[in-house]
Amino acid sequence: MPSESELSDELGVSRATVRTALAKLAANGFILRKQGDGTYVNLRIRETSAQFGNLWDLVRLIEGNGYKSSIQPLSIEQRPAAETEALALSLNTADSLINLRRLFFADQRPVSLADNFIPSALLCEPLESIDGHLHIRDIFRTYFHQDIVFIITDIRSTIISAEVHRFLGGAAGRSILELHISFYGKNNLPLAFGVNYFDDSVLRLSLAQAWN
Repeated sequence: MPSESELSDELGVSRATVRTALAKLAANGFILRKQGDGTYVNLRIRETSAQFGNLWDLVRLIEGNGYKSSIQPLSIEQRPAAETEALALSLNTADSLINLRRLFFADQRPVSLADNFIPSALLCEPLESIDGHLHIRDIFRTYFHQDIVFIITDIRSTIISAEVHRFLGGAAGRSILELHISFYGKNNLPLAFGVNYFDDSVLRLSLAQAWN
């Protein structure tokens, strides 16, 4: 990579700003700094399919595995929150939420069935106007006027149910991954709770994490 002074001139910022940015990249493993030799991009990061909190981003994960991604909206409805959903979203049981169900494809092969539960009170546009083909980030920005700030993902193994098998196909009774995903906005505002069933027999899932 260019030197700190070269990056400072190219980007029009101070060397202190460049130094801080490079330190953060190095701490996260994106670059390697070799004393007396220079700074290099960590090529091994390219081998991972999910990096630093991007596991929830199914579109990026699919494309990172070399497939063309597409999304098929299956249903969108308003209904009372169940107990588990209410707890995850800081709602009262029976408060209204939006259930958005979608199927993700890798080269026309279904690889993930995703349910997102969103508090109805956050909706800023008509329910029927929501375009389920959009990236979840764009859905929140366009229809809820919210930005996703961070997510927490709980990963577990489960036996594929008859309902999920109906969408994902493959061998019945096999193990798949069940992802419970909590989306948060500013000030720790719960934006959505998601349950994704993920076929890891198709998509390679590897994580990169930095150790300090």
